Amino acid sequence: MTDFAFTPGPVPSVAVTGSSQRFPVHRIYCVGRNYADHAQEMGTDPKSDPPVFFTKPPDAVTATGASVPMPPRTANFHYEIELVVAIGGGGARIKAADALGHVFGYAVGIDLTRRDLQQAAKKRGEPWDVGKAFDHSAPIGAIRPVARGHVASGRMWLKVNNEIRQQTDLANMIWSVPEIIAELSSLFDLQPGDLIFTGTPAGVGPLRPGDRIEGGIDGLEGLATTIVARA
Repeated sequence: MTDFAFTPGPVPSVAVTGSSQRFPVHRIYCVGRNYADHAQEMGTDPKSDPPVFFTKPPDAVTATGASVPMPPRTANFHYEIELVVAIGGGGARIKAADALGHVFGYAVGIDLTRRDLQQAAKKRGEPWDVGKAFDHSAPIGAIRPVARGHVASGRMWLKVNNEIRQQTDLANMIWSVPEIIAELSSLFDLQPGDLIFTGTPAGVGPLRPGDRIEGGIDGLEGLATTIVARA
């Protein structure tokens, strides 16, 4: 038995649709610039700039229904609705043709972003961690296992205070799920428990304490959370 210097914290995990089991989170990978309209609203060229990969800590996951405290040191806090891919079988240098065999399931996620801190980091050529990888920055709904089918198309939407802010079809992704897995696994050894946030469409915008966010993707369980003032 390992003698730890102090008691380790709980393993971050996500609910699984139709099961009492939970999906233990190993790492969270995120894709930037995977919808042309969002790349354009961020001032980049989707034809010449490939997606950017960045990460969030595993304990950034926040369950649907839970409140998200307003993060500190930001004056421009944004939502980004995304399809999340849950990896059930690890591997390196996975071929796109084989990639879907590594998928455990799919979920709705929101990549919360301190946009002002992210933009400042971009201008200085620094990593995006302070803008992307903060506490509670990865709300996620229950994961639907692939036994119920893979997800390649379908309406994805996000509402703030019951007003539609983002809406697209998953078929509009620049890089498909198999292509994302193939590219990511050429950079990292993927492991069971990895989550991949696959990018957001246009319509990102600010959030304030009291705002209620709802998001959905056809065929998946929805996601809802409320932004609250920081204690």
